[in-house]
Amino acid sequence: MTEKNRLFSLRAVLGLVALLALGACNQGQEGQPGAVQQPKPLPVKELQRSTVVVQKEYSAVLEGVVTVDVRPQVGGTLKEIAVDEGEKVEAGQLLFTIDDRPFREALNAAEGSRRSAAAAVALAKIEVKKYKPLVKNKVVSEIKLLEAEAGLQAAEAQLAQALAAVEQAKIDLGYTRIEAPVSGYIGEIPLRIGSLVKAGQDDALTTLTDVSRVHAYFSLSEVDFTRFKQQFEGETLEEKLASVPPVTLELADGSRYGEEGRLDAVSGQFDRTTASVRFRATFPNDNGLLRSGNTGTVQIGWTYRDMIVVPQSATMDLQDRVFVFRVTEDNTVARTPVTVEGVHGTGYLVSGGLDDGDRIVLSGFSRLPDGTPIQPVDPDAKESGAEEAEQQTNQAEGA
Repeated sequence: MTEKNRLFSLRAVLGLVALLALGACNQGQEGQPGAVQQPKPLPVKELQRSTVVVQKEYSAVLEGVVTVDVRPQVGGTLKEIAVDEGEKVEAGQLLFTIDDRPFREALNAAEGSRRSAAAAVALAKIEVKKYKPLVKNKVVSEIKLLEAEAGLQAAEAQLAQALAAVEQAKIDLGYTRIEAPVSGYIGEIPLRIGSLVKAGQDDALTTLTDVSRVHAYFSLSEVDFTRFKQQFEGETLEEKLASVPPVTLELADGSRYGEEGRLDAVSGQFDRTTASVRFRATFPNDNGLLRSGNTGTVQIGWTYRDMIVVPQSATMDLQDRVFVFRVTEDNTVARTPVTVEGVHGTGYLVSGGLDDGDRIVLSGFSRLPDGTPIQPVDPDAKESGAEEAEQQTNQAEGA
Protein backbone atom coordinates (compact mmCIF):
# COMPACT_ATOMS: atom_id res chain seq x y z
CA MET A 1 0.00 0.00 0.00
CA THR A 2 1.41 3.34 -0.91
CA GLU A 3 1.87 6.18 1.57
CA LYS A 4 -0.93 8.12 -0.06
CA ASN A 5 -3.41 5.25 0.35
CA ARG A 6 -2.47 4.78 3.99
CA LEU A 7 -3.21 8.48 4.71
CA PHE A 8 -6.60 8.21 2.96
CA SER A 9 -7.59 5.12 5.00
CA LEU A 10 -6.62 6.82 8.27
CA ARG A 11 -8.74 9.88 7.45
CA ALA A 12 -11.75 7.64 6.64
CA VAL A 13 -11.50 5.82 9.98
CA LEU A 14 -11.24 9.10 11.92
CA GLY A 15 -14.29 10.48 10.09
CA LEU A 16 -16.35 7.39 10.91
CA VAL A 17 -15.44 7.65 14.59
CA ALA A 18 -16.47 11.30 14.62
CA LEU A 19 -19.85 10.49 13.05
CA LEU A 20 -20.54 7.76 15.61
CA ALA A 21 -19.67 10.10 18.46
CA LEU A 22 -21.97 12.82 17.06
CA GLY A 23 -24.85 10.33 16.65
CA ALA A 24 -24.51 9.17 20.24
CA CYS A 25 -24.57 12.77 21.40
CA ASN A 26 -27.73 13.49 19.37
CA GLN A 27 -29.46 10.41 20.78
CA GLY A 28 -28.89 11.68 24.30
CA GLN A 29 -30.35 15.05 23.42
CA GLU A 30 -33.49 13.55 21.82
CA GLY A 31 -34.56 11.63 24.90
CA GLN A 32 -33.20 8.21 23.97
CA PRO A 33 -31.75 5.94 26.66
CA GLY A 34 -29.17 7.82 28.58
CA ALA A 35 -31.02 11.22 28.31
CA VAL A 36 -32.48 12.88 31.48
CA GLN A 37 -36.07 14.28 31.20
CA GLN A 38 -36.91 17.41 33.19
CA PRO A 39 -40.49 17.57 34.68
CA LYS A 40 -42.61 20.12 32.85
CA PRO A 41 -43.60 23.12 35.05
CA LEU A 42 -47.40 23.44 35.10
CA PRO A 43 -49.82 25.59 37.16
CA VAL A 44 -51.47 23.50 39.88
CA LYS A 45 -54.35 24.41 42.23
CA GLU A 46 -55.36 22.78 45.51
CA LEU A 47 -59.14 22.31 45.87
CA GLN A 48 -61.43 22.79 48.87
CA ARG A 49 -65.14 22.10 49.36
CA SER A 50 -67.42 25.09 49.97
CA THR A 51 -71.03 26.32 49.90
CA VAL A 52 -71.90 28.15 46.70
CA VAL A 53 -75.01 30.20 45.82
CA VAL A 54 -75.78 30.01 42.11
CA GLN A 55 -78.19 32.40 40.42
CA LYS A 56 -80.19 30.27 37.99
CA GLU A 57 -82.11 32.00 35.23
CA TYR A 58 -85.53 31.11 33.82
CA SER A 59 -87.22 32.80 30.86
CA ALA A 60 -90.51 34.39 31.94
CA VAL A 61 -93.58 36.07 30.46
CA LEU A 62 -95.16 38.93 32.41
CA GLU A 63 -98.87 39.50 32.94
CA GLY A 64 -100.83 41.94 35.07
CA VAL A 65 -102.65 40.58 38.10
CA VAL A 66 -105.94 41.18 36.25
CA THR A 67 -106.46 41.23 32.49
CA VAL A 68 -110.02 41.87 31.28
CA ASP A 69 -111.42 41.86 27.76
CA VAL A 70 -114.01 44.64 27.59
CA ARG A 71 -117.00 43.58 25.43
CA PRO A 72 -120.45 45.07 24.91
CA GLN A 73 -123.40 43.41 26.64
CA VAL A 74 -125.99 45.02 24.37
CA GLY A 75 -125.99 45.77 20.65
CA GLY A 76 -126.04 49.14 19.00
CA THR A 77 -123.96 51.92 17.50
CA LEU A 78 -120.77 53.01 19.28
CA LYS A 79 -121.50 56.63 20.17
CA GLU A 80 -118.52 57.69 22.30
CA ILE A 81 -114.97 56.54 23.09
CA ALA A 82 -114.12 58.26 26.35
CA VAL A 83 -110.51 57.01 26.76
CA ASP A 84 -107.38 56.59 24.69
CA GLU A 85 -105.04 53.67 24.20
CA GLY A 86 -102.49 53.31 27.00
CA GLU A 87 -104.44 55.56 29.35
CA LYS A 88 -104.61 54.68 33.03
CA VAL A 89 -108.20 54.47 34.31
CA GLU A 90 -109.86 53.80 37.64
CA ALA A 91 -112.54 51.23 38.36
CA GLY A 92 -115.98 52.62 37.41
CA GLN A 93 -114.61 55.18 34.94
CA LEU A 94 -116.55 55.59 31.68
CA LEU A 95 -114.87 53.91 28.70
CA PHE A 96 -117.49 53.76 25.89
CA THR A 97 -121.12 54.65 25.29
CA ILE A 98 -123.59 52.99 22.92
CA ASP A 99 -126.52 54.91 21.42
CA ASP A 100 -129.15 54.57 24.19
CA ARG A 101 -132.28 55.85 22.41
CA PRO A 102 -133.67 52.39 21.58
CA PHE A 103 -133.13 51.30 25.16
CA ARG A 104 -134.83 54.36 26.59
CA GLU A 105 -137.86 53.65 24.43
CA ALA A 106 -137.80 50.03 25.57
CA LEU A 107 -137.76 51.25 29.18
CA ASN A 108 -140.69 53.57 28.51
CA ALA A 109 -142.66 50.69 26.98
CA ALA A 110 -141.87 48.50 29.96
CA GLU A 111 -143.00 51.24 32.32
CA GLY A 112 -146.30 51.48 30.42
CA SER A 113 -146.85 47.76 30.71
CA ARG A 114 -146.11 47.95 34.42
CA ARG A 115 -148.66 50.68 34.97
CA SER A 116 -151.27 48.71 33.00
CA ALA A 117 -150.56 45.59 35.06
CA ALA A 118 -150.78 47.60 38.26
CA ALA A 119 -154.21 48.91 37.20
CA ALA A 120 -155.37 45.37 36.46
CA VAL A 121 -154.31 44.33 39.95
CA ALA A 122 -156.26 47.22 41.43
CA LEU A 123 -159.43 46.22 39.52
CA ALA A 124 -159.01 42.59 40.56
CA LYS A 125 -158.78 43.65 44.21
CA ILE A 126 -162.01 45.65 43.83
CA GLU A 127 -163.75 42.57 42.43
CA VAL A 128 -162.62 40.48 45.38
CA LYS A 129 -163.70 43.16 47.81
CA LYS A 130 -167.12 43.40 46.10
CA TYR A 131 -167.88 39.67 46.22
CA LYS A 132 -166.83 39.01 49.80
CA PRO A 133 -169.97 40.56 51.49
CA LEU A 134 -172.25 39.17 48.78
CA VAL A 135 -171.01 35.66 49.41
CA LYS A 136 -171.22 36.18 53.14
CA ASN A 137 -174.90 37.22 52.86
CA LYS A 138 -175.47 34.39 50.40
CA VAL A 139 -176.49 36.80 47.66
CA VAL A 140 -174.12 35.21 45.12
CA SER A 141 -172.45 31.88 44.94
CA GLU A 142 -169.03 31.38 46.52
CA ILE A 143 -167.70 30.48 43.06
CA LYS A 144 -167.90 34.14 42.08
CA LEU A 145 -165.53 35.04 44.92
CA LEU A 146 -163.13 32.27 43.95
CA GLU A 147 -163.13 33.50 40.38
CA ALA A 148 -162.38 37.05 41.53
CA GLU A 149 -159.51 35.88 43.74
CA ALA A 150 -158.04 33.84 40.85
CA GLY A 151 -158.28 36.91 38.65
CA LEU A 152 -156.39 38.92 41.29
CA GLN A 153 -153.60 36.32 41.37
CA ALA A 154 -153.30 36.41 37.58
CA ALA A 155 -153.17 40.21 37.61
CA GLU A 156 -150.48 40.17 40.30
CA ALA A 157 -148.45 37.71 38.20
CA GLN A 158 -148.74 40.01 35.21
CA LEU A 159 -147.56 42.90 37.37
CA ALA A 160 -144.56 40.92 38.54
CA GLN A 161 -143.60 40.20 34.92
CA ALA A 162 -144.03 43.87 34.05
CA LEU A 163 -141.81 44.89 36.96
CA ALA A 164 -139.14 42.43 35.82
CA ALA A 165 -139.33 43.83 32.29
CA VAL A 166 -138.81 47.32 33.68
CA GLU A 167 -135.73 46.19 35.63
CA GLN A 168 -134.33 44.42 32.58
CA ALA A 169 -134.89 47.55 30.48
CA LYS A 170 -133.03 49.58 33.10
CA ILE A 171 -130.16 47.09 33.07
CA ASP A 172 -129.95 47.17 29.27
CA LEU A 173 -129.99 50.96 29.34
CA GLY A 174 -127.18 50.89 31.90
CA TYR A 175 -125.14 48.63 29.64
CA THR A 176 -125.01 51.42 27.06
CA ARG A 177 -122.45 53.00 29.40
CA ILE A 178 -119.42 50.69 29.43
CA GLU A 179 -117.34 51.36 32.53
CA ALA A 180 -113.98 50.03 33.71
CA PRO A 181 -114.47 46.88 35.83
CA VAL A 182 -111.03 47.32 37.46
CA SER A 183 -108.31 49.94 37.61
CA GLY A 184 -105.58 49.56 35.03
CA TYR A 185 -104.29 50.50 31.61
CA ILE A 186 -106.24 50.60 28.36
CA GLY A 187 -104.97 48.38 25.55
CA GLU A 188 -105.62 48.64 21.83
CA ILE A 189 -108.97 50.06 20.71
CA PRO A 190 -109.71 48.55 17.27
CA LEU A 191 -113.19 50.09 16.74
CA ARG A 192 -114.16 53.69 16.10
CA ILE A 193 -117.18 55.88 16.75
CA GLY A 194 -120.10 54.74 14.59
CA SER A 195 -119.06 51.09 14.58
CA LEU A 196 -121.88 48.62 15.06
CA VAL A 197 -121.39 46.35 18.06
CA LYS A 198 -123.39 43.48 19.47
CA ALA A 199 -123.58 41.47 22.65
CA GLY A 200 -121.20 38.51 22.78
CA GLN A 201 -119.11 39.56 19.78
CA ASP A 202 -115.72 37.93 19.38
CA ASP A 203 -113.70 41.14 19.11
CA ALA A 204 -113.22 43.03 22.37
CA LEU A 205 -113.66 46.79 22.45
CA THR A 206 -110.35 46.91 24.32
CA THR A 207 -108.33 45.08 26.96
CA LEU A 208 -107.96 46.49 30.45
CA THR A 209 -104.97 45.36 32.49
CA ASP A 210 -104.30 45.95 36.16
CA VAL A 211 -100.49 46.11 36.43
CA SER A 212 -100.16 47.48 39.95
CA ARG A 213 -98.51 44.09 40.43
CA VAL A 214 -97.28 41.75 37.71
CA HIS A 215 -97.00 37.99 37.57
CA ALA A 216 -93.90 36.46 35.97
CA TYR A 217 -94.65 32.96 34.68
CA PHE A 218 -91.76 30.55 34.05
CA SER A 219 -91.17 26.79 33.99
CA LEU A 220 -88.93 24.40 35.90
CA SER A 221 -87.81 21.09 34.48
CA GLU A 222 -88.64 17.91 36.33
CA VAL A 223 -85.04 17.71 37.62
CA ASP A 224 -85.07 21.30 38.88
CA PHE A 225 -88.47 20.79 40.48
CA THR A 226 -87.12 17.79 42.40
CA ARG A 227 -84.14 19.88 43.55
CA PHE A 228 -86.52 22.68 44.50
CA LYS A 229 -88.43 20.37 46.83
CA GLN A 230 -85.18 19.13 48.36
CA GLN A 231 -83.50 22.51 48.71
CA PHE A 232 -86.08 24.69 50.42
CA GLU A 233 -87.55 24.12 53.86
CA GLY A 234 -91.17 23.22 54.53
CA GLU A 235 -93.50 20.24 54.50
CA THR A 236 -95.85 21.49 51.79
CA LEU A 237 -95.23 23.33 48.53
CA GLU A 238 -96.81 26.45 50.02
CA GLU A 239 -94.33 26.37 52.91
CA LYS A 240 -91.42 25.78 50.54
CA LEU A 241 -92.52 28.72 48.36
CA ALA A 242 -92.64 30.92 51.45
CA SER A 243 -89.09 29.93 52.40
CA VAL A 244 -87.59 30.89 49.03
CA PRO A 245 -85.59 34.16 49.29
CA PRO A 246 -86.76 37.11 47.19
CA VAL A 247 -86.12 36.65 43.47
CA THR A 248 -84.93 39.19 40.92
CA LEU A 249 -86.04 40.02 37.40
CA GLU A 250 -83.80 40.81 34.46
CA LEU A 251 -85.57 42.71 31.68
CA ALA A 252 -85.27 42.03 27.96
CA ASP A 253 -82.59 44.72 27.54
CA GLY A 254 -80.37 43.08 30.16
CA SER A 255 -81.10 45.61 32.91
CA ARG A 256 -82.27 44.51 36.34
CA TYR A 257 -85.73 45.51 37.53
CA GLY A 258 -85.54 47.64 40.65
CA GLU A 259 -88.01 45.64 42.77
CA GLU A 260 -87.64 42.12 44.13
CA GLY A 261 -90.42 39.55 43.81
CA ARG A 262 -91.67 36.48 45.61
CA LEU A 263 -92.55 33.02 44.41
CA ASP A 264 -96.21 32.52 45.32
CA ALA A 265 -97.73 29.80 43.14
CA VAL A 266 -96.93 26.60 41.28
CA SER A 267 -99.06 24.72 38.76
CA GLY A 268 -100.92 21.64 39.91
CA GLN A 269 -99.56 19.39 37.17
CA PHE A 270 -96.70 18.97 34.70
CA ASP A 271 -96.95 19.87 31.05
CA ARG A 272 -96.71 16.52 29.27
CA THR A 273 -95.28 18.12 26.15
CA THR A 274 -92.36 19.91 27.81
CA ALA A 275 -92.04 17.80 31.01
CA SER A 276 -92.00 21.01 33.04
CA VAL A 277 -94.09 22.64 35.73
CA ARG A 278 -95.18 26.28 35.75
CA PHE A 279 -94.15 28.66 38.56
CA ARG A 280 -95.30 32.19 39.29
CA ALA A 281 -93.40 35.06 40.84
CA THR A 282 -95.14 38.35 41.70
CA PHE A 283 -93.40 41.73 41.53
CA PRO A 284 -94.69 45.14 42.71
CA ASN A 285 -95.15 47.63 39.86
CA ASP A 286 -96.32 50.87 41.43
CA ASN A 287 -94.52 52.98 38.82
CA GLY A 288 -96.11 51.06 35.93
CA LEU A 289 -92.82 50.24 34.20
CA LEU A 290 -93.87 46.65 33.50
CA ARG A 291 -96.77 45.77 31.23
CA SER A 292 -98.56 42.58 30.25
CA GLY A 293 -96.75 40.82 27.45
CA ASN A 294 -93.26 41.90 28.56
CA THR A 295 -90.62 39.20 28.72
CA GLY A 296 -87.74 38.81 31.13
CA THR A 297 -85.62 36.40 33.11
CA VAL A 298 -86.40 35.38 36.68
CA GLN A 299 -83.25 34.73 38.73
CA ILE A 300 -83.44 32.38 41.71
CA GLY A 301 -80.58 31.72 44.12
CA TRP A 302 -79.87 27.99 44.52
CA THR A 303 -77.54 26.92 47.36
CA TYR A 304 -75.11 24.08 46.69
CA ARG A 305 -73.36 22.69 49.77
CA ASP A 306 -70.09 20.71 49.95
CA MET A 307 -69.20 21.47 46.36
CA ILE A 308 -65.80 21.81 44.71
CA VAL A 309 -65.54 24.54 42.09
CA VAL A 310 -63.28 23.64 39.17
CA PRO A 311 -62.48 26.12 36.39
CA GLN A 312 -64.02 24.96 33.14
CA SER A 313 -60.70 25.70 31.44
CA ALA A 314 -59.11 23.05 33.67
CA THR A 315 -61.37 20.29 32.30
CA MET A 316 -61.67 18.31 29.10
CA ASP A 317 -64.69 16.56 27.60
CA LEU A 318 -64.37 13.03 26.33
CA GLN A 319 -67.32 10.86 25.26
CA ASP A 320 -69.90 12.88 27.23
CA ARG A 321 -67.76 12.80 30.37
CA VAL A 322 -65.76 15.56 32.03
CA PHE A 323 -62.17 14.92 33.13
CA VAL A 324 -59.54 16.79 35.11
CA PHE A 325 -55.84 16.05 35.50
CA ARG A 326 -55.29 15.31 39.18
CA VAL A 327 -51.77 15.59 40.58
CA THR A 328 -50.72 12.62 42.72
CA GLU A 329 -48.45 12.66 45.77
CA ASP A 330 -45.38 11.93 43.63
CA ASN A 331 -46.27 14.85 41.31
CA THR A 332 -47.45 12.74 38.40
CA VAL A 333 -50.76 13.38 36.63
CA ALA A 334 -53.79 11.09 36.55
CA ARG A 335 -56.77 11.79 34.29
CA THR A 336 -59.82 11.65 36.59
CA PRO A 337 -63.56 11.73 35.68
CA VAL A 338 -65.73 14.09 37.74
CA THR A 339 -69.47 14.53 38.35
CA VAL A 340 -70.69 18.00 37.37
CA GLU A 341 -73.68 19.24 39.37
CA GLY A 342 -74.01 22.66 37.79
CA VAL A 343 -72.26 25.77 36.51
CA HIS A 344 -71.09 28.72 38.59
CA GLY A 345 -69.72 31.57 36.50
CA THR A 346 -66.76 30.12 34.59
CA GLY A 347 -66.50 27.08 36.84
CA TYR A 348 -68.10 23.68 37.21
CA LEU A 349 -69.70 22.60 40.49
CA VAL A 350 -68.22 19.15 41.12
CA SER A 351 -69.97 16.78 43.50
CA GLY A 352 -67.99 13.61 42.79
CA GLY A 353 -64.54 12.47 41.70
CA LEU A 354 -62.54 14.99 43.73
CA ASP A 355 -62.08 15.71 47.43
CA ASP A 356 -60.63 18.28 49.82
CA GLY A 357 -56.93 18.81 49.30
CA ASP A 358 -56.80 17.29 45.81
CA ARG A 359 -54.64 19.14 43.30
CA ILE A 360 -55.39 19.59 39.63
CA VAL A 361 -53.49 20.95 36.64
CA LEU A 362 -55.01 24.22 35.45
CA SER A 363 -53.54 24.34 31.93
CA GLY A 364 -51.01 22.75 29.64
CA PHE A 365 -52.46 19.24 29.87
CA SER A 366 -53.81 18.82 26.35
CA ARG A 367 -51.04 16.35 25.38
CA LEU A 368 -50.21 15.03 28.82
CA PRO A 369 -50.28 11.21 29.19
CA ASP A 370 -51.23 9.62 32.51
CA GLY A 371 -48.26 9.15 34.81
CA THR A 372 -46.27 12.05 33.39
CA PRO A 373 -44.17 13.76 36.09
CA ILE A 374 -44.63 17.52 36.37
CA GLN A 375 -43.25 20.40 38.36
CA PRO A 376 -46.21 22.01 40.22
CA VAL A 377 -46.25 25.79 40.00
CA ASP A 378 -48.38 28.09 42.13
CA PRO A 379 -50.66 29.89 39.63
CA ASP A 380 -50.87 32.93 41.92
CA ALA A 381 -47.09 33.28 42.37
CA LYS A 382 -45.60 36.55 41.16
CA GLU A 383 -41.93 35.53 41.13
CA SER A 384 -40.09 35.56 37.86
CA GLY A 385 -39.60 31.83 38.07
CA ALA A 386 -43.35 31.28 38.01
CA GLU A 387 -43.69 33.62 35.05
CA GLU A 388 -41.02 31.72 33.18
CA ALA A 389 -42.82 28.46 33.98
CA GLU A 390 -46.02 29.88 32.55
CA GLN A 391 -44.21 30.89 29.39
CA GLN A 392 -42.79 27.41 29.08
CA THR A 393 -46.30 25.96 29.57
CA ASN A 394 -47.68 28.14 26.81
CA GLN A 395 -44.86 27.13 24.51
CA ALA A 396 -45.51 23.47 25.29
CA GLU A 397 -49.23 23.87 24.46
CA GLY A 398 -48.36 25.54 21.16
CA ALA A 399 -45.86 22.83 20.21
